[in-house]
Amino acid sequence: MSDTNPIFDAAPFQKDIFERLLIGETIFPNDSQIGRLRAEAFAVKALLNQMNNAVNPEEITQILSRILDKELQDVTVFTPLYINCGKHITIGKNVFINFDCTFLALGGITIEDDVLIGPKVSLITENHPLNPEERKGLTGKPILIKKNAWIGANATILPGVTIGENAVVAAGAVVSKDVPDNTIVGGIPAKFIKNVQP
Repeated sequence: MSDTNPIFDAAPFQKDIFERLLIGETIFPNDSQIGRLRAEAFAVKALLNQMNNAVNPEEITQILSRILDKELQDVTVFTPLYINCGKHITIGKNVFINFDCTFLALGGITIEDDVLIGPKVSLITENHPLNPEERKGLTGKPILIKKNAWIGANATILPGVTIGENAVVAAGAVVSKDVPDNTIVGGIPAKFIKNVQP
């Protein structure tokens, strides 16, 4: 009698490609669902074209809510804003996003209440393996920006980073490690500068 079972030998059901990116799986160009990433990006781009050409703040918020598939409250965005996957982004209340920001969000972005994001900030949740043979693979790690943080102009937050509550990221910083609550970081790579004084 064979100890193999054809039910268990079959390839397991493949999870949704967006879910797999959120849990950190590496996605390769030959993935059967890879076309969905491009389709999502171009669907979002169509809405971004409308949003980035709108001049009414309420219309901008309405279109951004459609992109994120979530209702926004007291969020101000100075367009243009560039996003590749809106459904992986959560934005809290009373958030301000300045001109010309880029959110590459396949790994997931959470922006909590009262956050300030300066112009030209990049939130990058996506990366590629270092192994040259796997370089075209795509991986994701989430970014979390906690309450009342301030991300300065032209800062870049890299995959997997948490920015602590009340923290400040200085202009032009490249943040590759978590930033503790109530601290200021700056530089490339970003390093501790001092504590935030209450």
